Amino acid sequence: MSDLDKAAEAVLRANDRGGYTVPTAGLYPYQWNWDSAFAALGFAEFDIDRAWRELETLAEGAWPNGMWPHILFRADDPDYFPGPSVWGAGTSVGAPIASSGVSQPPVAATVARILYERDPAAGRARLRALFPKLLAWRDWFHRDRRGSGGAILVTHPWESGRDNSPDWDGAMARVPIRDLGSFQRRDTGHVDPSMRPTKDDYDRYLSLVAWGREAGWDTHRIAAEGPFAVADPTMTFILLRADRDLRVLAEGLGEIEAAARLGADCEAGADAAKALWSEDLGAYAARDERSGIFADGVSSAALLAWYAGLRDRAHEQRLLATLHDLLDAAPLSVPSFDPRHPKFDARRYWRGPVWAVVNWMVARGLHEAGHLSEAERLRRDTRRLIEGAGFYEYFDPCDGSGAGGPDFTWTAAIWLAWASPTKKEGWN
Repeated sequence: MSDLDKAAEAVLRANDRGGYTVPTAGLYPYQWNWDSAFAALGFAEFDIDRAWRELETLAEGAWPNGMWPHILFRADDPDYFPGPSVWGAGTSVGAPIASSGVSQPPVAATVARILYERDPAAGRARLRALFPKLLAWRDWFHRDRRGSGGAILVTHPWESGRDNSPDWDGAMARVPIRDLGSFQRRDTGHVDPSMRPTKDDYDRYLSLVAWGREAGWDTHRIAAEGPFAVADPTMTFILLRADRDLRVLAEGLGEIEAAARLGADCEAGADAAKALWSEDLGAYAARDERSGIFADGVSSAALLAWYAGLRDRAHEQRLLATLHDLLDAAPLSVPSFDPRHPKFDARRYWRGPVWAVVNWMVARGLHEAGHLSEAERLRRDTRRLIEGAGFYEYFDPCDGSGAGGPDFTWTAAIWLAWASPTKKEGWN
């Protein structure tokens, strides 16, 4: 092990809270959904049992309707806002753990396949126990989050995982701000406010939470009637990847009916992706469900098409050209938003910075599609970022400096699972 391998392992162990990890101490004191999935990738490099446990504790918070929420509030930590009392979700709908009222991209399904294929004999019983909950979660997406054209909707920017992306600007501008009273954000006490969403963003985020709470966290109604609903490439593509991986797992477990249903949804998902193609941008883009208007810039979410397994000849060459434009525009890639666009901000969360977890997904898809030099470029850039700055939440794509929280679980996990030079093949 290199010194950075040891340091990355130490980050995961330090953020371990006894079966689940927090993203980083202080800034994020609870269990986050896709953070935990990526954490499991890291744990798998030195403790496969602990990796499975990470997914199992995440599944413990599943709602009766199948949804896995984006935050599990296992304790009420006053250092975080908005906490369980603001959300009023989870236990209010019959779930065993207080939680947020929205989900996050189902990376856990893909990670479950990775863990299982590491050692099928040892992992079979754990997969069999976890599989029904993974299947129920993806069923929930298909039932309660399908938009017009078949793409998957997000009903809150937090649900996408890309909180303040310019992809949401148009739809968020139409969200009415409630009378929220006074509230104290905690994130800006840990991180420079210039790296975080603005106050206006937060007012609208909390207004959406209030709407969902008043709707009794009826997830079907929220998608159909709520003030924010956007067809999201991130969610659509990661769900399509999850469906493909769950199909393989279903076949391995002898779940023939489930495998057939998953296969049909994979075909439908490939068709649904076409509804996200923006001819003007030459890329897949978010589309406001209420207005039908596409986002006006290219985000890194577009590049997850390869991760989803899409092989659309009509669009692939244009998308590859868009990828090269982004790689040319930022010394360290891939930026979360196009650096040539006026909305680009190199250090403000999802409006420009590089995220190691996104690089991993995009590069994995590129590698599988045979675009090996582009995949290796992303791996090399991710390695340089971490070697230069450490395990930060995200990175400035122009100067490589770290931003957001330090000692971040998912960045350490991506180092161990992919970016480290000691990971010879680069893939699990």
